[in-house]
Amino acid sequence: MSLTTQLKELADQMATKIPVEAQAVMENAINDLKNSNLIDKALKTGDVLPNIVLPNVKGEAISLQSKLKSGKKLVIAFYRGGWCPYCNVELVALQKILPEIQAKGAELIAITPESPDNSLSTTEKNELTFEVLTDKDNKIANSLNLAYQLPEELNVLYKNFGIDLKESQGNTEKTLPIAATYVVEASGKVTYHFLKEDYKLRADTSDILNAI
Repeated sequence: MSLTTQLKELADQMATKIPVEAQAVMENAINDLKNSNLIDKALKTGDVLPNIVLPNVKGEAISLQSKLKSGKKLVIAFYRGGWCPYCNVELVALQKILPEIQAKGAELIAITPESPDNSLSTTEKNELTFEVLTDKDNKIANSLNLAYQLPEELNVLYKNFGIDLKESQGNTEKTLPIAATYVVEASGKVTYHFLKEDYKLRADTSDILNAI
């Protein structure tokens, strides 16, 4: 089953469990984000990846440029956090194609605003063997025009669902990255991008593999 199909099935399941009023709040937030034209300014195919150094789950500083200089391509996926069911489905799907990614001479990197401790929990829960890096305060996501401020109504809704972004991220910014996936050549040039305001949609793994 493709990742796209898995996500669609999850969305259908969630729609039967979440009250209509809550669904309206989430859909309004997605539409507002679309109307903001955030994606228009985001990093895209043809752009060059800027210098990025972030800590992994062990607190070690990881330089994406160092990996590129070693001759590797990079597959970079931004995700919201381990509390997001769609993110977990995506991460597991990415783990499954990791051998194919590596066979094509690329390395997989996931980036999240979650703290390293929370990222470690997500890594262990999903049995991930690729690097998961913490983008504290969404600084990198902001610089790439991928981060957005949650509407207060949505933030309240998340809290009612037991989602605490302050605990997850270690700040009170109430910001999250949009769904974004990139393939970057060893030269640093972006040759594939997937950008969606709707958090329920992610780059399909077959498209990622074809882009490497």
